[in-house]
Formats: sequence, structure tokens, C-alpha cells
Amino acid sequence: MDREPPLILLLALLLCGRGDPDQTGCPHRCHCFTPDQVLCTDGGMPYLPRNVSRTVKEFIVISSDLQYLFPHTLMENPHLTKLIFINNALRSVHAQAFHHLAELQELEISGNPWLDGLHAGTFSSQGNLTTLLLNFNRITTVHPGTFDSLRRLETLQMKGNAVSQLTAPLFLHLHSLRVLDLSQNKIQGVGRETFSGLERLEILRISYNLISNLTSDAFLEVPQLEELHLEGNQILELADNIFSVLTDLKVLNLRGNLLTTFSDKPFGGQTSSLQELNLKGNRLTSLSSLTTFTSLSSLILASNHMSTLPEDVFRNNTSLEHLDLSENQLISLPPTIFSGLCGIKSIYLNQNNLSRLDAKLFEDQEFIQQLHLSDNHLETLPPGLMDPFVSQHTVRLHGNPWRCDCHLGYLHDWVLRNGAGVEKLDRMLCQSPAFLSRKPVASVGKEQLVCWGSGDQMLDLQRCSQEVHNDTVIIRCKVDRCAPLTLKVQLLQDDGAVKENTFKHQPEDPVCRNQTGVDANR
Repeated sequence: MDREPPLILLLALLLCGRGDPDQTGCPHRCHCFTPDQVLCTDGGMPYLPRNVSRTVKEFIVISSDLQYLFPHTLMENPHLTKLIFINNALRSVHAQAFHHLAELQELEISGNPWLDGLHAGTFSSQGNLTTLLLNFNRITTVHPGTFDSLRRLETLQMKGNAVSQLTAPLFLHLHSLRVLDLSQNKIQGVGRETFSGLERLEILRISYNLISNLTSDAFLEVPQLEELHLEGNQILELADNIFSVLTDLKVLNLRGNLLTTFSDKPFGGQTSSLQELNLKGNRLTSLSSLTTFTSLSSLILASNHMSTLPEDVFRNNTSLEHLDLSENQLISLPPTIFSGLCGIKSIYLNQNNLSRLDAKLFEDQEFIQQLHLSDNHLETLPPGLMDPFVSQHTVRLHGNPWRCDCHLGYLHDWVLRNGAGVEKLDRMLCQSPAFLSRKPVASVGKEQLVCWGSGDQMLDLQRCSQEVHNDTVIIRCKVDRCAPLTLKVQLLQDDGAVKENTFKHQPEDPVCRNQTGVDANR
């Protein structure tokens, strides 16, 4: 959403020049890298230089104090093919300012915070124009007829203005237009007539506006669309079949809207050629079948409110390479949810509420390259979970409450073998037991991964007391007269080594020996 820095253009021009610019005959306060090109970047220049050669083809003005373009301003330069004004102080452009520039092919008037409109006939002589950029001004209204003469126009950008309404048929005569960018305005709605005449349009950007509702026929006039960008609006729902006419659509970006559910119904249930679908940052709580998206390679569902997913939701998405489910509220995943996704390269499941995973969850993901499981509620991973991975890969596992006991053996061994592929390995920490808390999993010795007894095998620690005298610890436990007891004391040293001492207590009371004999004869 940031403005494109004019310095990039300036640097590109400087790099393209061969040697030092020849300033002979070059206008004052400007640079001429070739006889056909003039670049003026003086911040104090209030008007255009008057001694610009009639043979000049490209005239570029950046960051000047120029405020007005009059009918005579460019009269002496009829052979211009490229005219660029970026980050100037323009307040007004006369309707006849470009009247003499019939050869113009590229025109940009961008970055003028006081320019709030253009006259309907401003481009009446620009029949050869192929590119028109009107970005980051303060244009509030575009009058009908403004673009009627631009029959060869291929790219029209008006992003970053304050246009609230598109009066149809505004683009009726732009039959050659392929790219239309209306993003970052205040447009509240679009309908079928909005895009009348744009039968060759391939890329439409109307992102970051105020659109809350799209009529079911909104895109009937642009059947050749390959990219549709609707991110950053306030769209609540999508009508059935709204995209069914867009049979060539490859990219659909709906990021940052207010959708609560999504399915393939807006595509009419027919097989879609869609390759990239972005639904990040909506309010999705449910996701229905996506079976018609057989060509889908990238699916972004991050930053939504989903807690569960249907087992077959990705069943036909066998072309999928990138799947982002991060920053949701997923508590579990069906064991076969990724079945058939053999070509997938990246799966992001980080920042969810996952507490366990099925051992066969990634059974078909042999060639995965990135797997993010960080920042969940995982305490351990089942044996064999990541064994299918045969290609070089990176994994993120940090931010989980790892329980470093006997159940972590598989993950511990896997991390030691594949540590180079575990990103942020030093942040993958044990949370329990207490004596290993905050220690990196990779630094824990295998002999430290032990489990406490459970049930009737576990000593009732409430019957034990502890006393500490200087460097001496005394533990007193009450035990049954005939109960054997083995006490192991493990001393964890600074280097991670463990020194263990064992104390065994065997009952010596004859009654206990007799009791043992009775039990043995039963």
C-alpha cells in the first residue's frame, strides 16, 4: 500500500546511462542522458523549462514545485512518447494541456496531493496511449467520457485516490485494456455496468476499498479475467455463481474481508482453473468442499477462526503445493486430511491449538520442504510422524509445551538426526518435568527422558517430607511394613550429565517373608 518511491525510477535511469550525461543544450536544472531524454528533479522548479528540444521523446519531472499544466506548457514538444510527473505539486491540469501530444504512448501523473480531478477531454488527443498512471493523487470524481479516446490503452492505474463512485459506462471504449487498478480508493460497490466494454481485461485490482456487497452479475462483462484482487474490502458473503463466468481465472485474492464461510458455490460447482486462492484474515469458521479446484497450487487460509476442518476438504486439490492454515483455532486434524497431496511443498500449521497429531498425518508428503508446527499445544509427537519426508526440508517446532519424558524419545532422536533442518532449534524447549523446564530439547540426554510411575505403582508423595540442612537433603517417607522400596536419586550437573544413586529397601520382618510365600503359592 506504500507509494512507489521515485528514487527507484531515478536510479534506474542513472544506471541505464552510458557515461556522464551530455549537458550540451540540456535545460537548466535538468539532466539529459540521451538527446531524446530529459530528467528534471529540482525541488525548487516552479515551472517546466522552456528550452526543451522538439526532438525529445521522454520527459520526466520528479519532485518539483510545478502546480499547473496550461495549454501552452508542452506545445513545443509534439514528439513526446513518454511523459511522467511524479511527486510534484500539481493542482490543476488544463483540458488542452496534452492536446499537441498525439504521439504520446505512456503518461503518468502520480503523487500530487492537491490534484482532485481531471477534465473530461483531458486525453482527447491520446489515441496512441497504451499506459496511463494516475496514482496517489486526490482524485474524487472521474467524469464520464474521460477515457473515451483511449482506444489503444492497455494499462490504467488509479490507485491511492479518493474515488467513491464509478459512473457507468466509464470504461466503455477501452476495448484494449488488459490491466485496471482501482485499489486504495473509497469505492463502495461495483455492478455489471461498471466494467462494460472491458472484454479483454485480464487483471482487475479493486482492493482496499469499501466494498461490502458484490452483485451476482458483477463480473459478467470481464470473462477474460485471469487475476481478481478484492483484498482489504468489507465483503460479507459471495453470491452463488458470481465467478462462474470467469473460466480463465488463475488468481483470486479475498484477503482481509469479512467472510465467515467459503465453498466452491461461487464458481457454480464447475471445475475451476484457479491456481492461487488467498482467504487470509477473514472470519472463516467453516470451510466446505473445495473439490472443483483441481488446479489449485496455493491456498492461504491463515488468520481465520476455524477450529475444525472436514476430512475430505482437500480431497481433489492434488495440485496443491502451498497450504497455509496458520493462526487459526484448530484443535485437531483428521488423520487423512492431507491424503493424496503428494506434490505439496509447504504446510503451515503454526499458531493453532493443536495438542496431538496422528502418526499417519503426513504419510503422502514425501517431498515436503517446509512444515511449521510452532506455537501450538503439542507435548509430544507420535513415532513415525515425519519418517515419510525424503527430500531436504525445514521444520519449525518451537513454542510448544514439550513434555520431556519417555514419550518424547521419537522426537528427541529425530531432532538430533535432523537438527540442521529445524529452524530456531534453541527455542524448542522442554516445559516439563520441572527439572528440565526451559532446557532445549536437543540438549537433553536420552537417559533423562524418563517417566514417573502411575496408579498403584506410584509412591504416595503426600506421605513424604523433606528437610534441607545446608548442602544436605533429607527425605522421610512412610511406607507399608511389607512394601519394598527402590529410591533413585538423580543429580543433574551443569554440563547436562546425570549422576544416579540407588537405594533399595527390602522388608526384613518374618511376617512379610511368610506373606510373600503365601502369595507365591496361590
